[in-house]
Amino acid sequence: MTPHIVVLGAGYSGLVAAKLAARRTGSPVTLVNARETFVERVRMHQLASGQKLPERPIKELLAGTGVEFVADRVQRIDAESRTVVLSDRELRYDVLIYALGSRADLNSVPGANEYAYTVADVDHAGQLRDRLRTAGTIAVVGGGLTGIEAATELAESYPDRTVRLATSGRLGSALSDRGQRHLHRVFDRLGIELVENARVAAVDADGLKLDDGDRVPADVVVWTTGFEVSPLAAEAGFAVDAHGRMKVDATLRSTSHPDVYAIGDAAAVRRTSGQELRMACATGLPAAAHAVRSLTARLAGRQPKPLRYRYIQQCISLGRNDALIQFVHADDSPRKTVLTGRSAVRYKEAIVRSAFLAQRHPALTALA
Repeated sequence: MTPHIVVLGAGYSGLVAAKLAARRTGSPVTLVNARETFVERVRMHQLASGQKLPERPIKELLAGTGVEFVADRVQRIDAESRTVVLSDRELRYDVLIYALGSRADLNSVPGANEYAYTVADVDHAGQLRDRLRTAGTIAVVGGGLTGIEAATELAESYPDRTVRLATSGRLGSALSDRGQRHLHRVFDRLGIELVENARVAAVDADGLKLDDGDRVPADVVVWTTGFEVSPLAAEAGFAVDAHGRMKVDATLRSTSHPDVYAIGDAAAVRRTSGQELRMACATGLPAAAHAVRSLTARLAGRQPKPLRYRYIQQCISLGRNDALIQFVHADDSPRKTVLTGRSAVRYKEAIVRSAFLAQRHPALTALA
C-alpha cells in the first residue's frame, strides 16, 4: 500500500518537495497552501518598490505531476489521528512534510504590528508599495540581508525620498572588509542615512523610538528584523525548539514523530558540525530534496544518509544596478573574495531565477 503524502506549504521548499515526492515515490501527494499563486519571496523588496512581478499560479507549476493542490489555510494538525484540519475539510496523511515557512516577527517590539510594514510576503509588500506613493521619509529596521536589499531598492526607486536604515550593530558586520567597504559606498551613493548600534524600543506613527531615548523620524517604517514560524507544529505536539521550529534529525525527519518531515524556515536543520542553517531558499531547496531522498530510501527499506550542506555565497541585491556577492566558507563565514557591480547583478539574478527554475524542474535541486 502506497502512503498518502501531504505537504503543507508551497514556498520554495514545499513545492519542490511535493513534486519530487510524487515523482520518486509513486505515492499520492496532496499539496496545501493558503494562496493559489507561488510567491517569489526573494523579490518582495522589488514588489514593494513598485516593480511588477509575474503571476505564478501553483496549479500551472503542478501540471502533469499528479500532485493534488488544495488552496486552503491549515487550522490545526492532529498528530495522533494523522489529520490536517483545513477550513472546510480534513486530510488524512501517512506521511506529512511540514514546510509552512516563516513570517515577519512584528510582536517583539511595541507598535511594530500596528505601524510597521514588511517585505516578508506579497500582501504586506503590496501594502507597503501603496503606502510609499505618499510617504516622504522611510525608515528600514534591520541590517541583515533583507534590510539591506529593501533599503537600497527603495532608495534607488525613490531618489527624492529620505531613506534611513537602523541596525542594532554595524552595517555588514558579517561581510568581509571588502564587502563592507562596497556596501558603505553604495549607501553613500544612494544617500541612505545609517543609524548603527541602535535598538528600537517602539514604533509609532512618527517613526522609531530607540532604547536610549533618541528618535528616528519616518513617515513609513519597514520592519525586516526577525522572523517567526507558525505555532501549528508546537500546538500539534511535535518536538520544537525555543523558536517553534520543528526539531529534525540529520535526515530531516521529526525527532518526535517518525511519520513527519520538516523543511525550510519552519525546521531547525543543522549541518553535521551542529551549526543550524539560516532561513533562506538557498538552504530550503537542498533540504527539500534531501527530505524526499530520505523518505524514498525508507520506503524502499534502505537507511537514508544524513544531510550534508556547505555554504558557498551570500547574494545581496543593491538596487537594480549593483549587487554584492560575498563568497563564504562552508560555515558561512566570509572569504576575502567578493563580486560587485554589474557582474554581481547578473550573478544575483541568475541565482534568483534558478531558485524559481527549480520549482518547474525540481530534479535540478535533487542533484544538489
